Parts: sequence; C-alpha cells; structure tokens
Amino acid sequence: MSKPHILLGNVFFSPFSYGGATVVAEEVARDLVARDAARVSAVSLMSRAELAPYTVMRAQNAGVDNYMINMPAGRGYEANYDNPEVGRVFDELIADLAPDLMHLHCIQEIGVDALRAAKRANLPTILSVHDFWWICERQFMIRMDNVYCAQNPVNIDNCKSCVGNWEAAKARLLCLHGVAKDVDMITYPSHFARELSEASGLAPGRGVVWGNGVHLPGPDFAAAQAARRARDPRLVFGFVGGPSQIKGWPIIRKAFQELGAEIGRDDFIVQVVDGSMDGSWWRGIDLSDLPGEWQVVPRFKQAQMDQFYAGIDVLLFMSQWKETFGLAIREALARGIRVIQTESGGTTEHGAAHAQELIPIGAGSQILMPQLDAALSAHPAPAPDPVAITGFGDQAREFEALVARVLASAKG
Repeated sequence: MSKPHILLGNVFFSPFSYGGATVVAEEVARDLVARDAARVSAVSLMSRAELAPYTVMRAQNAGVDNYMINMPAGRGYEANYDNPEVGRVFDELIADLAPDLMHLHCIQEIGVDALRAAKRANLPTILSVHDFWWICERQFMIRMDNVYCAQNPVNIDNCKSCVGNWEAAKARLLCLHGVAKDVDMITYPSHFARELSEASGLAPGRGVVWGNGVHLPGPDFAAAQAARRARDPRLVFGFVGGPSQIKGWPIIRKAFQELGAEIGRDDFIVQVVDGSMDGSWWRGIDLSDLPGEWQVVPRFKQAQMDQFYAGIDVLLFMSQWKETFGLAIREALARGIRVIQTESGGTTEHGAAHAQELIPIGAGSQILMPQLDAALSAHPAPAPDPVAITGFGDQAREFEALVARVLASAKG
C-alpha cells in the first residue's frame, strides 16, 4: 500500500507542547513525515474563552496539520475521561480526513469516545500508554499523602481512601477498561508498565513494549563537555525534578547536608532545573545552608539539551515512585553522564542499571550520601562511555513496523 495516513491524538501538540509524552508524539510524527514514511494529522486540545466550545482550529508545523479542539471551562468529572462532544469532533475529522489508522497517546481530557469514534468508523487503532491514567484516577499512583501507592496489581477496592468519590472512580475505571479492550494494540514504554497495567485489568494480551527514544547528542557535545571541565574542574551534579517529596528532594537535601557536616566536602556544583512553565518550582526555596555552589537554571527545550548535559557530570534521579520510563536518565546515559538513581520501575530498564547500585525507594540519605562522596572522591576520573540508547529516528522506525502489523491484521 502507499504510505499510511495516521491520525494522531494527544492532549498537547505543537504549537502548544508540554510533557514527555508530547515530546515523543511530536518527534515520532516529525520523523515519519520527514522521511515520507507516513502522512500524519494530529488532534489536540486548547482552551480559548473567545471561541465557541468544541470549535476546531488548524495549525501546521513541520508538515503535520494539528486540529485543536477548543474545550470549554467547567467540565465535569466524567467529561474529562468520556466526552461525547469530543467524540463527535473525532467522527467528523475521521470522515473528512479518511486516515488509515488512529494513534492515541495521552487522552486525559480528550476522553475515550475518541476510541469509540474509531470503532464506529472501523478504523484500526493503536493506543500508547505513557503513565498510569488508565488504572489510577490520580494518574501517577501517588496517594493523597504524597507516597507511592505500590499496589501491584491495582485493585479499585483498595482506592477508597485515595479518591474523592469511590463509586465515580470505579465507574471511570470500568469505562476505560471496557473501551480499551477493543483497541487493536496498546504500546507501553517499558516491561514494568505493561506488566502492571495488564495485571491491573487493562486489555490483557494486547500490549507490546515500544520504548521511547531520546534526542541523541550532537557532534559537538563531547567538545563542549571537555571545554566546560577545563574551565572549572569541580564535579557538577544535576537534578531535573521539582522540590517535592515524590521526586526525592528531601532525601537529596539531607544527603548534601550530611556530606558537608560529616565529610566536610564543598568542592562541587549542583544545578537544579526549574521545569515549570513560569519558573515557580524553586522560587523561595532556600539553598544557602547547603555545601557547594547551587544554581537554579531554567527549563530547557529539546534543542538546548546538549548545552545542559555538557554542564553536568552526575545526574541525580531520586524518584520515590515507580515510573513507566525515564527520559532524563536515557538522555544523560547517551551522553556519558553518570546516573545515581532509585529502583523506580521502568526507569531502570537500560543497559547501565546494576541492581547493586540502585537505591531502594524509601531509602534515606544514608545510602545516597556515600554515593555522592564516592563520585566526588573518584573525580576527575574519565567520564563513563555513552550507553547505547534508542533515538527518536529508531523509535519512529519501530512504530512503522507496528503500524504495518496492525494494518495487515485489520485486512485479515
């Protein structure tokens, strides 16, 4: 057949981009279009008070038409996961665009009626799961007390103390799982994510692991890294999470306090990235009592990634929950940056993970602090060799094979 036309859905898409899943959706789409391997049309959401509800606007970027649905304010609980008005828009877009396959990423606020629209049109569908929205009302399996839920499998009967309305949460779960069972294929970014989701009742047997790609280092990265180290030989730690318990900030803070008080070390720099849109995450956080030199740097775009990673030697990833993947970890490893990380689910499914080096979730600063000291004591040891990490180009080619497989199956 000629190149397939893919209708891609994600809550955000260029020109309004936010989050790792959006990066994956955009990069794969751009690669497919750039290589003329597929035609891609996107559907995403916007919210503009001056426009009528569910009006559709079209934008274009890098050869991808993005149809943005204008969502009204004040939508109810159910409309955030099952919205017939959005489904109606998908009915019209499918009829007008005549795609060969629909590929949905994060559909919170889009809702599952987009999948019903595909079924109504006999349109083959691939669903990509990036987080735990499909098995957890709170999306990330983080309880009200900001502690990881740790259910495996997830049982809705155990969620009564964590949701505002348990009957509504149960109805939501039954709806999502009921619609998902008719999807042709579900992709997960890690074996951990697939196993937990399927064990929790999400379309068992329909899942495949489709690992995320990352932006690989450019040809000038090594030179930029060497030049920075020549200017200032101090070891630089990097942290890309916010100052929250679930990202491990309290453990990191205490470990550095102990490093100064017990070991007497202050010969290092720490860069913390403010990942917020408005620079608010680290505003008002006092870092003056910590040893070493601390710098808060603004969030970086994909094109600025090499600049950030050339400026650090060790990435700290102290997540206190089981994540589906770890983009920052792979970005660092691809550039020969050492990673100190917790045993946090799908984040560990890479070639550099060694069980004896992973920090258990819940472990305190007494384990992290010696690893910080060891990194400093070994400095200036040569940087680790880069780890072979999948780039977005290879991820897009893997997706091509999945599309061909689904389309062939649909033809019977």
